[in-house]
Amino acid sequence: MLRDTLHIRWQQLLQPYTPDQGLIEEGFQTIISHYTETHRHYHDLHHLHALLQLQHTYADHITDNETLSLAIFFHDIIYDVKQTDNEEQSALAAGNFLRQTNYPVGKIAQVMDFIRATKTHLNTSGNTDLDYFLDFDLSILSAPATDYIAYTQQIRKEYSIYPDELYKPGRKKVLAHFLALPAIYKTDLFKEQREAFARQNMEEELKTMDDDRE
Repeated sequence: MLRDTLHIRWQQLLQPYTPDQGLIEEGFQTIISHYTETHRHYHDLHHLHALLQLQHTYADHITDNETLSLAIFFHDIIYDVKQTDNEEQSALAAGNFLRQTNYPVGKIAQVMDFIRATKTHLNTSGNTDLDYFLDFDLSILSAPATDYIAYTQQIRKEYSIYPDELYKPGRKKVLAHFLALPAIYKTDLFKEQREAFARQNMEEELKTMDDDRE
């Protein structure tokens, strides 16, 4: 069911830009094979689907829903916790595929820039669609507490090659970085509806890690 939903959305996105059904199917199978890799516990098809659902929910606030949707499909296609260039490699994968279609060159560049922005979660372009994309990517931070805890456990599994002595300081650094920001979310809607919940979840996670150390 999940794959069928993703497949339909993928077809809708690509069919206007290429008559090559084989290419469309090849692209989709590449998406599926990467997002179902065995080392993925959070950055998987469910994460991909969750972001596409958010894109659909907030579509009226987005200028170019096609470009944002393609950025979502490709944004975590390359995911290896041992590497530091996942976002760049994912952007390149998006570009390599989309250049085989008639998708406009300028929009391909925008898809790639959106994906690259997920490394720092900074928006220096002023593009409000990117604000929504980055907020969608961090939406799990403001989930109900039980879902947030499940997310932290999934992330820990993805980093299972690292012992707690290495993982916990790195995780705490990430949390502290976001909590130190004037706002975690960029759009007014997410700030109003989700900011307080995200901060509460992250502060509780930090507290739990401090309690574990005692």
